[in-house]
Amino acid sequence: MEKIQMKTPLVEMDGDEMTRVLWRMIKDELICPFVDLKTEYYDLGLLHRNETRDQVTADAALATKKYGVAVKCATITPNAQRMVEYPQLTEMWKSPNGTIRSILDGTVFRAPILLDTIKPVVRTWKKPITIARHAYGDVYKSVSFETDEPGECTMTFKGASGKEQTVLVQKTDGPAVFQGEHNKESSIRSFARACFQYAIDTKQDLWFSTKDTIAKVYDGAFKRIFEEEYEKSYKVQFEALGLRYFYTLIDDAVARVIRSEGGFIWACKNYDGDVMSDMVSTAFGSLAMMTSVLVAPDGTTEYEAAHGTVTKHYYRYLKGEQTSTNPMATIFAWTGALRKRGQLDGLPALASFADKLERASLDTIRSGVMTGDLAGLVEGERPVPVTSEAFLKAIRARMEECAKARREKQPLTLPSAGSTFKRPEGHFAAKLIDDCGLRGLTVGGAQVSEKHAGFIVNIGGATARDMLELMRQVEQRVFEQTGVQLEPEVRILGED
Repeated sequence: MEKIQMKTPLVEMDGDEMTRVLWRMIKDELICPFVDLKTEYYDLGLLHRNETRDQVTADAALATKKYGVAVKCATITPNAQRMVEYPQLTEMWKSPNGTIRSILDGTVFRAPILLDTIKPVVRTWKKPITIARHAYGDVYKSVSFETDEPGECTMTFKGASGKEQTVLVQKTDGPAVFQGEHNKESSIRSFARACFQYAIDTKQDLWFSTKDTIAKVYDGAFKRIFEEEYEKSYKVQFEALGLRYFYTLIDDAVARVIRSEGGFIWACKNYDGDVMSDMVSTAFGSLAMMTSVLVAPDGTTEYEAAHGTVTKHYYRYLKGEQTSTNPMATIFAWTGALRKRGQLDGLPALASFADKLERASLDTIRSGVMTGDLAGLVEGERPVPVTSEAFLKAIRARMEECAKARREKQPLTLPSAGSTFKRPEGHFAAKLIDDCGLRGLTVGGAQVSEKHAGFIVNIGGATARDMLELMRQVEQRVFEQTGVQLEPEVRILGED
């Protein structure tokens, strides 16, 4: 089978522990057999970060800015316990996610991967809830220190003009611990714009929450900037689309979210988004069933799994035991990155592969083949969980079966640009075209395939004008007969 080609490499960031094991298995079983994978590889495993004094993390982030799309494995952020566990460490290195996000800036959008067979713990939830998490600053770029005597702590800002501002943090009567954090107005505005635009693109309401009653200046700045951006640039579009933007305190937002039906974007500051995305994903089923993408102001994207390195499973793996670790979030990180790369490079086959891999993964679970975390959540008769390796092999078998079926059904003996129209929501483009009696419709040398109505083929001497006219006729007649507007899946170059 001929592999799908790539033009531009992905930035690949390898990680730690069990997710590192799954990373290799996913590549070997689900990607490399089908795609001629091109990546620029960075090892963000903890020990290699230590060897490079964390320079590799910064290098990976800069490479992401260069190439535009990255995919990242879960990584360890060392704490005191990890320093004991890994005695080779020379420093308690900062979160690699924090480092990458501080370089790229932007917003992290996290949404659950839904299955009909697994119902949310919160019974009122009927639609996905997307968490929009600010990816810069706050506690993730904070500095802190301890003191061992009474005294006072002040915070001073020295402006480029020479002007200084000083505030008293606290006077203490004994040992204490202090922490300072910051954010930038430019980053907060980028965060707000990304949230509003994402809401418009996905046609979802946008909620935003902070605690400005307590952090009156700090959180108050977030609230003010969101309101300014909304009023200036997005209010008209929101009203035209019937969308709602509203602000509320974070504790009130939590209560509203629990009582809601879902189907909206919840914008949160950095730490709030970290916590709330875990809460939402767990309530929808599993931490391993959450997609995560960082979108930078310049359009750069980084896809990752929104969970940890699954340490307990890793130590069982090291003992030679088989584990039933859910790889879905990591699979969807890869598919997100491959789809984006295909879209940017004009490679519909690569983007289509990502769609097919996601569909095969979900269909495998629906067929009753799944890992232990999901098997325990299925309502009714519970399936027997399988190992991670068996789960991945089942997905691959499904991908190969689908590829074989497509080869038998598609008009591969005639030149074409592949599937011509996108799949409309709730429909199949080929079936709509077929039901409208358009199979075999011909303009010049271009024809709606007799074998598969979703393809327009060149039966001999077709010109670009023939293809475009035939597409126009198909779109018009399908709309007239069904009310469904088909959209081209192929890119058309050279038109004015």
